[in-house]
Amino acid sequence: MNKNDYYMSRAIELAKKGWGRTNPNPLVGAVIVKDERIIAEGFHEVIGGAHAEVSAFKNAVEDVAGGTLYVNLEPCSHYGRTPPCAKAIIEAKIKKVVVAMIDPNPKVSGRGVQMLRDAGIEVEVGVLEDEAKKLNEIFINYVVNKKPFVILKTAMTIDGKIASVSGDSKWVTSEASRGYVHIIRDRVASIMVGINTIVKDNPMLTTRLNDKVGTDPIRIVVDSKGIIPEDSRVLNSDSKAVVVLATTSNILKEKEMYLIDKGVKIIKADGADGRVDLVKLTEELYKLEIDSILLEGGGNLNAAALEAGIVDKAMFFIAPKILGGKEAVTPVEGRGINLMSDAVKLKDVSVSRYGEDILVEGYTEMLKI
Repeated sequence: MNKNDYYMSRAIELAKKGWGRTNPNPLVGAVIVKDERIIAEGFHEVIGGAHAEVSAFKNAVEDVAGGTLYVNLEPCSHYGRTPPCAKAIIEAKIKKVVVAMIDPNPKVSGRGVQMLRDAGIEVEVGVLEDEAKKLNEIFINYVVNKKPFVILKTAMTIDGKIASVSGDSKWVTSEASRGYVHIIRDRVASIMVGINTIVKDNPMLTTRLNDKVGTDPIRIVVDSKGIIPEDSRVLNSDSKAVVVLATTSNILKEKEMYLIDKGVKIIKADGADGRVDLVKLTEELYKLEIDSILLEGGGNLNAAALEAGIVDKAMFFIAPKILGGKEAVTPVEGRGINLMSDAVKLKDVSVSRYGEDILVEGYTEMLKI
């Protein structure tokens, strides 16, 4: 590994420390090198807080003037929640800036690099660009496609069942797989389930980590008729995370007022056949600055999401178990697709292990980054 890749890898690792805390801002890490020594490191810790470059300046063990700054995303050039980082870099008299990728945000794209070059700072772009794009896939999708990044996650047996014929589903996969799902919950802005999951499993939809206190995602329940039980744990947990009820005009006014009084945010997205229009729903969620959704629905909601074209990434945990049963529920129900040639295809597929389970994940052709 050459020195540029080494220092950029370190910047990317630092950026990951901001997972789940910066949404809808990107994950950014910064490393400052002088005389082949790392003299400062920083990362964007929380939305509204100091950006990675400024954080590194504050943490420097010596004067950064004349040093080389490595950062995984182009320094910002505009005033947002914080002042522009490009200006701070110029004022710090940094000699060279190495950037992994240009910021896709139209407010920034290319302007930060140009500002630095205009100030006489050498700029190199493209070091570990693919890794940087993978890290910030949620942010890129959010600013380019102007929609939340939707991850369809499911757990099934090797013969494709998410529950037995009796409806028993605890537990399909191993503790290791379930633990990783909670890590994902800690990283995304929201989690979405259908009303059937609430009625059948009565989940809290919170984050539970072994090594630290996690951040609960916004809890979204798709419930076209507004029949969510008033004693549901998702409505009565101690979590501070907001509950969003995605419903239609079919919800009773009394129930709507009751939920609003409990602090639930109501989004009405009327669709065909009295169902929630998932495209309209994601448009409303985007307006609320919700940049990502972990879809943990059952077979019907998963099918509806795929049919609506809102799914960007699929994560299938496969357990080495066989259940059988023609009536046993599968991960994607609905009407199904008639022709194999019309199947939803995944690209950039990867396979990993969690305990005894296999995780297959890939991106749908719907995703445009």
